[in-house]
Amino acid sequence: MNRHPAVPVAVITGADSGIGRATAVRLAAQGMDIGITWHLDHEGAQATAAEVRALGRRAALAPMDLTRLPDAADAVDRLAGELGRLDVLVNNAGTGTATPFLDLTHDTVRQVVDVDLIGPLLCAQHAARRMIAQGGGGRIVNVTSVHEHQPRVGAAPYCAAKGGLGLLTQVMALELAEHGINVNAVAPGEIATPMTGQEDTDVHTERRPGVPLGRPGDAREVAAVIAFLAGPDASYVTGASWSVDGGMLRMGPQAGSHLKDDAWRRP
Repeated sequence: MNRHPAVPVAVITGADSGIGRATAVRLAAQGMDIGITWHLDHEGAQATAAEVRALGRRAALAPMDLTRLPDAADAVDRLAGELGRLDVLVNNAGTGTATPFLDLTHDTVRQVVDVDLIGPLLCAQHAARRMIAQGGGGRIVNVTSVHEHQPRVGAAPYCAAKGGLGLLTQVMALELAEHGINVNAVAPGEIATPMTGQEDTDVHTERRPGVPLGRPGDAREVAAVIAFLAGPDASYVTGASWSVDGGMLRMGPQAGSHLKDDAWRRP
């Protein structure tokens, strides 16, 4: 039996590091119990759980390999069952590739699309069904990328999957609104995380001339936007994609006209 029925619960996929960990800690600080999924880094997931518990909130862990579908999405139900309910799902787990289009294999494409698009779809189904059954609505936040909106050389399946997840977010928002479930996307730019090889980087010491704010982002800056969308202040926000990119997407042709060589043609 859930001993804390009034405490909201958030499940965050890929919460063993980076944006996922930052989001888990931020939502715990806002009073939520946290379900954590992890793929390869069990130690990292345990470290996230320790941070959550240090804030006085409960944490539960479950492994999740989104290349093993549809069964992997069952982890959402397992965590919700252990914590007693589900109010927020953050689809954060993701992967990518730096492979020229002509060199892509079917296995690579399938892996990226399963992890970045099909997996989030199935996790959201599990979450939405549980939210509807318990009543009271809920929040789903899909972590996409600036490449939901703009392409990148060498990232064809990643861009396709993130673009698809962006439109999926809009369809979910329309269909789940009658159940009081708000669905939004957060589209990070370059964020200092293990995925970008910048874990524990002080972003204010890194120079990015092509980004208007002049630096990469910190995972906690993304987590703050996710936390807003997961909370009561975003009660009239649904179907939107929130770019957290230091203004990078706004550059458009301004960036293109200032490139000095052909380095952009290579992944």
